[in-house]
Amino acid sequence: MGSTISEKILASHAGVSQVKAGDVVVCNVDFAMVTDTRAGNAMQVMKKLDKPSLNFAKNTAMVLDHYSPPPHEEAAQTHQLMRNFSKQAGTHLYDIGDGICHQVLPEGGHLTSGNLIVGTDTHSTTYGAFNAFGTGIEGSDVVGVMASGKIWLRAPETVKVHLDGQLQPGVWAKDITLQMLGKFKAEGLNYKAIEYVGSAVSAMDIDDRMTLCNHAAELGAKAAILEADQKTIDWLHAHGAQTPQPVFADADAHYEQEFRMNISDLVPQVARKHAVDDIVGVNEIVQQKIQFALIGTCTNGRLDDIRQAAAILKGKKIAAGVRMIITPASRQIYLAALREGLIEIFTMAGASFEAAGCGTCVGITNHLVPGDHEVVISTANRNFKGRLVNPNADIWLGSAATVAASALTGFITDPRTIEGGSWRAVA
Repeated sequence: MGSTISEKILASHAGVSQVKAGDVVVCNVDFAMVTDTRAGNAMQVMKKLDKPSLNFAKNTAMVLDHYSPPPHEEAAQTHQLMRNFSKQAGTHLYDIGDGICHQVLPEGGHLTSGNLIVGTDTHSTTYGAFNAFGTGIEGSDVVGVMASGKIWLRAPETVKVHLDGQLQPGVWAKDITLQMLGKFKAEGLNYKAIEYVGSAVSAMDIDDRMTLCNHAAELGAKAAILEADQKTIDWLHAHGAQTPQPVFADADAHYEQEFRMNISDLVPQVARKHAVDDIVGVNEIVQQKIQFALIGTCTNGRLDDIRQAAAILKGKKIAAGVRMIITPASRQIYLAALREGLIEIFTMAGASFEAAGCGTCVGITNHLVPGDHEVVISTANRNFKGRLVNPNADIWLGSAATVAASALTGFITDPRTIEGGSWRAVA
């Protein structure tokens, strides 16, 4: 019996010939990441270990992205600890405004095809877009990784999802991920590895592929992974990554489940308030007024997301009474958007930009706090009650195109009904 992509990567990193689902293995890690939300926990564990040898620290990144900028003294002190630790231990450091962990790691050339990457955030599944096994761990676990360069994992069962057909103009990977949540429900693929294949995946550019893998966290997946192709290799080469070592599943690999989804007729999707898996086509939503629009986060803060929204807002103004915030996923994305003239489009439309980071998405920095009974439409990955501080406000989720169209009209709107909303070309 052959092996899936995930099983092959774990076997190669465990130094064994084969790993099957359910096996517990100790694997060598290629790169690790610590965010500021878990750094405090990691530092406490290090104190208990009484100055452990952290030889793997040089293959670790400290990322100051959630408390960015720090909203209180405790967060500022955590940042101080992280900067000092990074200087002493020799880790890579991404400071405030550099960007979100899941964007700066691939941008910084820290991973490549065939790698095993761990990070202290559930959306570390994003790295599967590059044919790597990426998964989330706790702050205490990452101390062990920095000390040993290893981690133990139970090999997950793999679910293979064939995405057939072609996305139509105005429909994006975000809409596929939302449809997946509607089909399997939140945590419906708990501790599974998802292998996405098919013509729709091959047609996607890297930004959409990252969205596809990122949102697997809401499905409960341990990892989500794609095959490597020339787009993957070219992107990694352009960002200074090590030579890719693409991994492909065997023809006789065993999958716990296989599904086929033809996405040719897929319409833009939205997740309704308080539930990431209460999914409906945006064309079915009638007269749902909004007051806030957010584009960004580790799920949809990349350049193509910003381009989608700019195509809709160019030369127009957002609706009266609507506040709109854009948080690019990294400083590099902000600069690219600046060079393309996209920042001016949003500014002239009445929107505002935040520094690259996670704070607005999670509600930590209090830069986007809706009032009672106000409605937010967001490209974020979660819309839990109270996520943006106020439990009396509602959060809906959609693609960047859907969010921009809704900001323009003041109501949740199908982007395909707006000039520019059927934009498909990727520069």
